[in-house]
Amino acid sequence: MMRILTTLVLLLAGLTGAQALVPKQPKDLVRARLVAETATVAPGSTVTVGIHMAMKPGWHVYWRNPGDSGLPPEMAWELPPGARVGAIDWPVPERLPVQTLMNYGYEGEVTLLLPLSVPQNIPAGQPLHVGGKLSYLVCEEICIPGSSDLALDIPVAAPGTTPLPDPAQAALFAQARAALPIPSPWPSRLTREGNGLVLHLDHAGLTAGSVAEAAFFPYGETVLDNAAAQTLTVDDTGLHLALKPSDPATAPSELPGVLAFSENGTRRAFVIGVAPAAAPAATVMAEPAPASAPVPAPEETLTLWSAAGFALLGGLVLNLMPCVFPVLSIKVLSLVKQAGQSRARVRIHGLAYTAGVLASFLALAGLLMALKSGGATLGWGFQLQSPIVVALLAYGLLAMGLSLSGVWHLGGGVAGIGDGLTRRSGYQGSFFTGVLATLVATPCTAPFMGAAVGFALTQPPAAGLTVFASLGLGLALPFLLLTVWPGALRLMPRPGAWMDTLKGVLAFPVYATVAWLVWVLAQQVGPNGLLAGLAGLVLVGFAAWAWERARFFDGWSGGLARVTALAALLAVAGLVTVLDGERATAGPSLTTGGFELFTQARLDGLRDDGRTVFVDMTAAWCITCQINERTTLSRDAVRRAFHANDVALLRGDWTNQNPEITALLERYGRSGVPLYLVYRGKAEAVVLPQILTEGIVLAEIEKRPGLAQR
Repeated sequence: MMRILTTLVLLLAGLTGAQALVPKQPKDLVRARLVAETATVAPGSTVTVGIHMAMKPGWHVYWRNPGDSGLPPEMAWELPPGARVGAIDWPVPERLPVQTLMNYGYEGEVTLLLPLSVPQNIPAGQPLHVGGKLSYLVCEEICIPGSSDLALDIPVAAPGTTPLPDPAQAALFAQARAALPIPSPWPSRLTREGNGLVLHLDHAGLTAGSVAEAAFFPYGETVLDNAAAQTLTVDDTGLHLALKPSDPATAPSELPGVLAFSENGTRRAFVIGVAPAAAPAATVMAEPAPASAPVPAPEETLTLWSAAGFALLGGLVLNLMPCVFPVLSIKVLSLVKQAGQSRARVRIHGLAYTAGVLASFLALAGLLMALKSGGATLGWGFQLQSPIVVALLAYGLLAMGLSLSGVWHLGGGVAGIGDGLTRRSGYQGSFFTGVLATLVATPCTAPFMGAAVGFALTQPPAAGLTVFASLGLGLALPFLLLTVWPGALRLMPRPGAWMDTLKGVLAFPVYATVAWLVWVLAQQVGPNGLLAGLAGLVLVGFAAWAWERARFFDGWSGGLARVTALAALLAVAGLVTVLDGERATAGPSLTTGGFELFTQARLDGLRDDGRTVFVDMTAAWCITCQINERTTLSRDAVRRAFHANDVALLRGDWTNQNPEITALLERYGRSGVPLYLVYRGKAEAVVLPQILTEGIVLAEIEKRPGLAQR
């Protein structure tokens, strides 16, 4: 036992030690500096400062709406008491195609302008020190997160004097202001034509020969199919730009954003509609911090080893979550089968299962890290955002359930393999049971797990993989301990004929999981996609039946049965390929109980109005989310408390990919759902636990505003 645990600990230590081999990020991809428009500042005045970023050729950073992937730059300010920085004034971006994606951002150079309010009581004759940490994502074909520590000292002029522009920065600020969009002097309209939208700019002075290269950049991240072509026409009434909504069924009636086009070789850009209220460019960190400032929770100050410890605990608790119940039944059957074997063989089964869990956790984590480094906005459980993955998992579990029910037998009929190979395949079965346990566990989030996974995805690869390996070890540890503990083996009954009955009984938790996966698929695809998914289930059942019938025939009859089974599986593969193109919109169940669908613009508007907002980030495939909704959020007492305290309710659907939701998750150090936030006006959100109780929600909602911060 000690040798086994020592080996696993050394594995984790080896991964940690490998951090030294991770190459450092190039320092010249982005050169950033902080500049001021004036050479001095006066107490109580407002001056414009700029964050100037120069990118290496071929690389880019992102606009406020990054498009299909990416994150906009953010600045965490360090300011003297009384100083404030307003929201970023974003220059007009460019459309940046990356393979099949369309991003919005900046190549070459960009200057982000912000207003700086100077404290009234700052003494003259000494510099005003402003600065902070700039965080950004810079991308070419791969994406690299970066940061720069910026600082600027601006002399403070005597009261009553007028600060003069800094001649050294005049050209830079003039260029930055010229790149800003201006309010449109002409009216604009949005009409619907078929499944598309057309943006009209009613400016009769435009001519077809003078206008080219039009592009529209929406403020909302999910309203348009960003990669779709935007077709320009110009006639006597003005400019018309055809756009493709992300979902024709919920196409908006208004579409605020920026319209840019070239007129006689000069680029012009206009703000269309009303821009959503922009959040401040950064969190102001006054010094010293007031006594009432929120105290960071222990999970917010994680180190590598504390994160690994939280992950280990989260993995242990994951065994008790409903996601893993179907695999628990397979584990029980496996233990019973192994009860008559030698202790050494049983231990190897435990190690094989543990190896399967660790290998799949590390593979999923490595894939997620690689996709995120490429600019994809993904999180833990990302594979279940694909209808194809959900369908394939349902088909695989159905085949397993049919095997447990005796419809077909995997051991003898698949390839007629010999007895010795069959015995060796038992270890392979334990390994792949571990793989399956990982796949069906990802829809659940256990306590301690969310913060650890969020930490892992912000670290270098070796450190991140260490945390994920700890999570996998926690999931595998109970089964591993049972296989190496002699007392547990003595409690197991000897194998016998009664096991056939047990196999049949244990098939039904697997069928229940298939039913749940079909329900998830129904949230992700439309009626045609659901019909294709259900037809695939029928074909999987037919293939299992035909393959089993082949065992009872010799010659061409058996071969024909096997060919028929394979043809059915090929038909399943064909049906699966159409699922991704049949995606549906968020289901109406998301807006029950007084909830509105989440958008960042709606959240910002409610906070600007001083409202208390409860945000629920969920997904159809997240079992923890569904349990919290049914056992806590749907309770009458909780709903009455929401109503009595005038709480606005927003619910975000992460069943399919949603960049706005992913950005909010990352802002609070989470990599997946559920996430529950309580905002009180402009105050920072309070993050609730991932497993809710009625008491937790009521205590936070009914808290007096003065006690809102922790």
